[in-house]
Amino acid sequence: MIDIAIVGGGPAAYTAAIFAGRAGLNAVVYESELMAAKIVSISQIENYPGFPNGISGEELSDNLHKQAEKFGVDTVYNEVKKVGLDGIYKKILIDSGETIKAKTVILAIGEMAQKLNCSGENKFLGKGVSYCAICDGTFFKGRDVAVIGGGDAALASALYLCHLVKKLYLVHRRNSLRATKILQDKLKQCEMTELVLNHEVKEIQGKKFVNGILLQNKETKTVKRIDVDGVFVYIGSKPNTEIVHELVKVDEQGYIITNEKMETSCPGIYAAGDVRKKDLRQLVTAAADGAIASFQARQYIEMHY
Repeated sequence: MIDIAIVGGGPAAYTAAIFAGRAGLNAVVYESELMAAKIVSISQIENYPGFPNGISGEELSDNLHKQAEKFGVDTVYNEVKKVGLDGIYKKILIDSGETIKAKTVILAIGEMAQKLNCSGENKFLGKGVSYCAICDGTFFKGRDVAVIGGGDAALASALYLCHLVKKLYLVHRRNSLRATKILQDKLKQCEMTELVLNHEVKEIQGKKFVNGILLQNKETKTVKRIDVDGVFVYIGSKPNTEIVHELVKVDEQGYIITNEKMETSCPGIYAAGDVRKKDLRQLVTAAADGAIASFQARQYIEMHY
C-alpha cells in the first residue's frame, strides 16, 4: 500500500513526486519510456524560469529524477496498463503483471504523437520514420530528411536537425506556419532548409528503408516526390488516457477534465500536465499542476485515511 501512485515521466510527475517526498508521503513514480519521451526529445528549453541560458530536456529530466530521489521517492520503470478502483483504494496494474494499491493517484500521463495515417508510415517505423528528432537525428547525419508539421515542435526539431543533415524539407499542409515567430526566424537562418507549404504526405516510400515521400498539393492536387532518407512527424498530439478509460471524465478530444485543484471526477484521482484540459501546455504549467495535485492528494489522505 502506498500513499500516492504517480503515473508519468515528465515535469508534472516529478514535481508531484518532489512535493510528496518532502511531505513525508510514501510516493512512487511509475514511468515508461513513452511517458518520458516528450521532455527528453527537447534539445533546448529557453522559457523555463531560472535557466537564462536554457537547458536541454534530457538534463532537466535528469535533474528532476535526482531531486525526487533525494526526497525518498522511488521510480518504477514499468508501463501502467490500467488504473481502477478497489473499494476506497485505487489499484494500478503494471506491465509486469503486478497490481499495486494506493490511497491516491496522480495522472501525469501526457500526450502521444499523432500519426499521418498514410501508406508506408507503419511499414517504415524505425526504418526512416520517427517521431523524435533528438532520439534518432544522429542516424541521418549528412543525409536528406523531411520534417512534417508547422507548429513549435516541428520547427524546434527542424532546428536541431539542420545542424546534422545535408538537406531538410519542412512540409506543412497549410500556407503558413503556426510556430512562434522566434522559431520561424531561427529556421530562416538554416540555409539547408526548404519550406514545402500547402502539401500533404500521401505516401512514404522505400524498399528496406525510406527513400522518398509523395506529396500532394492541396489546391492543384498535383503529386510530386521528394527523395529523403528520413521522415520526422510532428503534426500534433493526443492524450494518453486509455488507461483510465471510463474512470474519469474527459472532453471530446480525450483530455481529462479537472478543477483548479487538479481533481478529476473520481475522488482521490488527480490529473496534472499535458493530459489535462487546459489552454496552455508548457513545462512550467505542468510543474505547477504537479505541485497542486500533490498538495491536494496529501489533504485527501489526511481526511479519508
